[in-house]
Amino acid sequence: MTVRALPWLLSAAGLAGLSAPAMAEDGEPPASPVEAPPARPAIMMNRWQEDWSVLADPALRTQPFDGLKYIPLSAADPKTFLSFGGSVRERFETNDAPGFHTIPGRADSYVISRLEAHADLRSGPVQVFVQFQSDFAPGKRIKAPVDSDRLDLEQGFVALTEPVGSGTLKLRLGRQQFAFDIQRFVSVRDGPNVRQSFDAAWADYEIGPWRLIGYYTQPVVNRDDHPFDDTSSGGNRFYGVRVERHVLGNNELSAYWSRFTNDRASFLVATGHERRDVWDVRFAGKTGRLDWDTEAMAQTGHVGPQRVHAWGMGSKAGYSFFATPLKPRLGIQIDAASGDRHREDGTLGTFNPLFPNGIYLNLAGYTGYANVLHVKPSVTVSPSSRLTLLGAVAAQWRVTTQDAVYTQPNVPVPRTSGTGRHWTGAYGQFRADWKANANIAAAIEAVHYDVGSTLRSAGASNSNYLGVELKCSW
Repeated sequence: MTVRALPWLLSAAGLAGLSAPAMAEDGEPPASPVEAPPARPAIMMNRWQEDWSVLADPALRTQPFDGLKYIPLSAADPKTFLSFGGSVRERFETNDAPGFHTIPGRADSYVISRLEAHADLRSGPVQVFVQFQSDFAPGKRIKAPVDSDRLDLEQGFVALTEPVGSGTLKLRLGRQQFAFDIQRFVSVRDGPNVRQSFDAAWADYEIGPWRLIGYYTQPVVNRDDHPFDDTSSGGNRFYGVRVERHVLGNNELSAYWSRFTNDRASFLVATGHERRDVWDVRFAGKTGRLDWDTEAMAQTGHVGPQRVHAWGMGSKAGYSFFATPLKPRLGIQIDAASGDRHREDGTLGTFNPLFPNGIYLNLAGYTGYANVLHVKPSVTVSPSSRLTLLGAVAAQWRVTTQDAVYTQPNVPVPRTSGTGRHWTGAYGQFRADWKANANIAAAIEAVHYDVGSTLRSAGASNSNYLGVELKCSW
């Protein structure tokens, strides 16, 4: 009942093939009705989900350094072991108009580099996982907190898995990463360089088709003043409860309530303490050649003296032609999020995207998930089992002209609030994903954004982005 085991780069591209629907990212996929023979685990986006105890079978130790992937610690119990791993992601990006040229800066070309190393200790029901990160952005002129973090603890937690009654209880305590569904609003932020971690307590109970989850977290704030300076604060919290269930076969229905708090919130018409209640429901599945993933969120609460009434929704659907050459998939993506309609009415209508992954719309990240209506048809083809090509065009509007156009993650473009038209602009996107083998993957993505009159009047210009990426995982 977890995040689908799609290849990493397909997830990064935001493709919604949904060949294996999934719910909150935690634990392992549901067991097959027929017991499959042991196999090497796939490299997962969250490395703590990999169980390398299968390498207790010498016949499966076929790769270099398998002696470090599985170090037995008990002759009597092959499930007691220590495993090491790591990954390197290098991405070259060039952008001729960051922020549509409406913010300080000019054309920029640079490399973002992410290095991760982890150790995974397991003994019976107990797991201890530690992961370090080292992230750099050489050559980037203007760096954000998500660009560099020279050395820090990315994850470090203790987990316990125990049968309770007819179900299974899972507990995790410590610094960790998790994501909900296809990461529209709660993600590991895999697009930028520094991923999103949480200092958190997590509990879930799985029984039959049901899964019940509770979580209390303090999002980690990334700093790069010196090594190991990332920290969290009680002034910024995210906690709640979630329920998931398989319905109508293997389709998925989930809902959750969360509270998001930020003691230093700042919006165009409101600043101060943010206390935002989040109500979310999602339905995803597949039948025959048709797949879909639809999610809606309402937000209430307050920011300073302003009440919050905001909403957001997203939908991806596709129809695949499996029996034809290239296996084309025709897709449609529709997203919308509210903006603030009246500055003086005491109500803040701007949607808060919470923890966006930065690549849900596209890798260029020109626009954010606030005051937006986004429609994107796409075509995906697979010339081979290792190569996937995506082409898409998209149109964007503002929900209300009284609020601004927003760039990632939710930064208002100057001189766009309260003026201009609904039309924001359009973009074209091309992406190629190539998986060389289980450990090496590459991608290239190009985006051209054609700005509308509102952005152009604010000093914006058309924008072009190119990203070339290589990821090696062990």
